[in-house]
Amino acid sequence: ERFFEKCLTTLVHQTFRDFEIIAVNDGSTDSSGEIAHRFAEKYDFIKVIDQENAGMSAARNRGMQEARGKYFCFVDSDDYVSPYYLEELYRAVSENKADIACCYYYYHFVESDVLYKYPFRCEGVFDQGEAMNKLLHDTQIQSLVWNKIYKRGLFTDYGITFPSMAFEDMATTHRLFSHAEKVVVINRALYYYNQQSASTLATINAQKINDFILATAMVRASLDQNGVYDKYKKAYRSLTKKTGWYCLYCALKIHRKNKSMGGLWSNMKKIRSALSFCASKEFDHA
Repeated sequence: ERFFEKCLTTLVHQTFRDFEIIAVNDGSTDSSGEIAHRFAEKYDFIKVIDQENAGMSAARNRGMQEARGKYFCFVDSDDYVSPYYLEELYRAVSENKADIACCYYYYHFVESDVLYKYPFRCEGVFDQGEAMNKLLHDTQIQSLVWNKIYKRGLFTDYGITFPSMAFEDMATTHRLFSHAEKVVVINRALYYYNQQSASTLATINAQKINDFILATAMVRASLDQNGVYDKYKKAYRSLTKKTGWYCLYCALKIHRKNKSMGGLWSNMKKIRSALSFCASKEFDHA
């Protein structure tokens, strides 16, 4: 509710005009639904879907079911975008005959109202192998769902939907990239990611750590299924190391918050063991 009106305002004022907005009201208990319907009354290219609360993944999947366009973009309701977000992403994907186009983003630290541009950037047109390597390294191309435009067929032709879990973007984006022949990256920050106390990373807990590890395992399973794990082994191991360090940090943070260090070492060993298994030869026989 706090950020939703700004989100919709930035969307209706896009310089690119040939698009529709599917706003999924996922059982909100605040005034978000009212805000969405008010905008829909004013702008005929907004469609509001009201459903019982089922989570972010279910909302995104429902939005895809209702969408009519040839391309999909996803914007979280507590973030906002540049006026040129759609125009520049669509130009990049169409002029380069690509399947996915990516942009960069600003961290918007809400309490201090400070913007910080994501620093690890690149630019160019990449074939499938180059793009997948960059995605698995998770630095110049990240598995974020909202800073990209995707050909609709990447989802519909291969039956790809978002799983109901935290870090569902990591569990999904690599599957989309495995079917993308060409990916373009533009060195423009067009998305504003609000850093606040309610974000997924800010509200980390044991279940979210488990989902983070599960998402990493799902990436490995997909690489195995497509017979390309050996090709991307080095990049995947880089991903497991990055996931591991972050999960260890989060475990420490949880124990400190609970003012109890009992079991910390055991939990850290479990995290390292799980991620080591993901990168092991034994994984594909499990």
